[in-house]
Amino acid sequence: MLQNLNAGIVRVLLAAAAAIIFLLGFLVCADVIGRAIFNSPVKGTPEIVSMSIVIICFLLAGYAVQSGSMIYTDVLVSIFGARGRAFALLLSAVLGILFFGLIVWGSFEPTLYAWTSGEYEGEGALRVPAWPARTIVLIGAALVIVSYVMHAVRAVGTLVTGRADDDIPSAPTPI
Repeated sequence: MLQNLNAGIVRVLLAAAAAIIFLLGFLVCADVIGRAIFNSPVKGTPEIVSMSIVIICFLLAGYAVQSGSMIYTDVLVSIFGARGRAFALLLSAVLGILFFGLIVWGSFEPTLYAWTSGEYEGEGALRVPAWPARTIVLIGAALVIVSYVMHAVRAVGTLVTGRADDDIPSAPTPI
């Protein structure tokens, strides 16, 4: 149940990230054309792009972990069998939970501050509110933690039972 809910939310965030990337392409093109042809760039493009990059990264982070697409090196892990892979998955899940837990803990108060104070990024032509990026960092990191917890539970199950889980990455099959 939780795994299906997490997968659904993560896929929605993946689609949102794709839409933002698509729209940023148009914004950057308009900025370059405006700057080159009309000597008038689109105001606020650097601020919007810098905030969007942070938003895109944290929208995609949950999908990367949930789908098993995070960086995985199987040079040593592949020789240890199912329990070795499960132990490596458990270790990476614990480290991921700690790392993203620190991000959630460290970004909670600044996110509240951004919401209550009207914090913004940029000066002059366009002031971009900071709360969307801060909120996405908090939510994205929390979803990553949920995905890592599910990975850890699967890894512990494999370590206890000794049976290989299909979700635990294994060495590529030689050709």
